[in-house]
Amino acid sequence: MKNSASNLSTIQAIKLTLRRQAEELLPKLNTVLTKLGYYEIAHQRISQQNNDQKQQLKTTSYQGLTRALHSQFGCVMIKWELSQHSNHELSTLQTEVAVLNAVSILQLTEAQNIPQTIVPPVLAFETVYMEFLEQIWQLNLLAMPYYENGSLAQQLSNEEYSSLSDKTKQQLINQIAHLIANIHRAGWLHNDIKPSNVLLDNFLPNSADNSIIMPSLLLTDFALAENIDKPSVANPAGTPAYLAPECWQGQGATVQSDIYAFGIMLYEVLTGNRPFQLNSQSCEPLKNWAIQHCQQSIPTLPPEYQGYQRIINKALAKRVERRYRNMSEILEDLESV
Repeated sequence: MKNSASNLSTIQAIKLTLRRQAEELLPKLNTVLTKLGYYEIAHQRISQQNNDQKQQLKTTSYQGLTRALHSQFGCVMIKWELSQHSNHELSTLQTEVAVLNAVSILQLTEAQNIPQTIVPPVLAFETVYMEFLEQIWQLNLLAMPYYENGSLAQQLSNEEYSSLSDKTKQQLINQIAHLIANIHRAGWLHNDIKPSNVLLDNFLPNSADNSIIMPSLLLTDFALAENIDKPSVANPAGTPAYLAPECWQGQGATVQSDIYAFGIMLYEVLTGNRPFQLNSQSCEPLKNWAIQHCQQSIPTLPPEYQGYQRIINKALAKRVERRYRNMSEILEDLESV
């Protein structure tokens, strides 16, 4: 109990510090954005990250998500990252821009009616410097279009999920599979596949008959992306609810890790719930997530979705060698459902 109370106190102290720093940071950020031509600025999210380099040098960075208007680009979503000038090489946004630019030139060759655009376009990427906490910091700004239909996570919420027909679910699953397959074909692992990173473009969820609508999806957030041929750091980076067993066991990310995350999403789209759940009162959430993914058996789908059970079982296999080798194999099996 003492440890739990101590942890809670530490978290509250961190939140209070972040709130105070945000009160100083956001007005300065608004000034920078205004000079760059943005207006009607609304900050959606801000977070702080501490990195230990070589166990001696402790660095701090801030990340955020901001919505704004621009005379040329229209309504945009701006991802930004503020880091100390001497540590600019730690920028994850620079990696993300490189991935987005590499993937955006990919041309699909399939005959199916799948959109050629699989990631949001980069409207602008700016690097500026600003004073904050009596130091000079580097500010990276990535502007992308704002998608008013939001993400797949919103459609899987209790309020929206009931409006999804079985036909729409099938279309969503097929498109997500194509997105991941093409990211892999472009030479990248995403490493954070989840509904909130799938954006909905030209999607009409409240249509009287949404079974005739072909949803247009985009994959976003490549902050953790890695080259598919580069060995990944053996570290459980990603979202715990979608993290493959081998990542918890220190083996690092592979194509099969993305496939595992797809399997979690496949179950979630079909049923509205994840296959593995965690008690919200858990004192050791990471440990409990690891147990769920590494030891918990794969649940059975409802009778109406039994055609997908074999795909679920193979995508969520605990051992990598029993899982699908690539997304192409999944696409073949999806066609037979």
